[in-house]
Amino acid sequence: MFQLGKTLVSETLFEQSFSCDLTACKGACCVEGEAGAPLEAEEISRLKEHWTTLKPFLTKEGIAAIEAQGVATQNAFEEWETPLIDGKACAYIAYDSKGVAQCGIEQANKEQATKLQKPISCHLYPVRVKNYSAFVAVNYHEWSICAPGCSLGAALKQPLYQFVQAALVRKFGQAWYDALHATAQEFDANKNC
Repeated sequence: MFQLGKTLVSETLFEQSFSCDLTACKGACCVEGEAGAPLEAEEISRLKEHWTTLKPFLTKEGIAAIEAQGVATQNAFEEWETPLIDGKACAYIAYDSKGVAQCGIEQANKEQATKLQKPISCHLYPVRVKNYSAFVAVNYHEWSICAPGCSLGAALKQPLYQFVQAALVRKFGQAWYDALHATAQEFDANKNC
């Protein structure tokens, strides 16, 4: 781990290769698991504000789940997350013509129906951010369903932190990412000594 401002970042972001391979995983991270995607407080208010706009981009099961549970739910630790369809898939899920799971929020954004972006936790994945009282931890979340992404990243020689560059800039800002990139270069140089 190393510190950048008030963040503690795992070196795994430099060491792990990654590039999402939707053709292989079919968007399994939106379908598998036991919890919804983590949500930040301001994201919940924006989801409420844009709910009507998002509905045409979601499945009927997702719409029903959101109408029954709300745009966000709280887990046992009182953390906010996206609601689930029957305890599995994210309620904001959509499928493309090939049956690949995608984010309905992102689809609405791509089609310019809304300026709302998918939750930052989804944009960052497989990087996870955890807030603590004195710092923010930035870690790699290893999950077997992402093995194709690790393989593709290795073939492309793309480190994880570069794959999630846009999300890291969205979350922490360009100056923070520039400092991260400089640290990664130094890390690689020292590793090769």
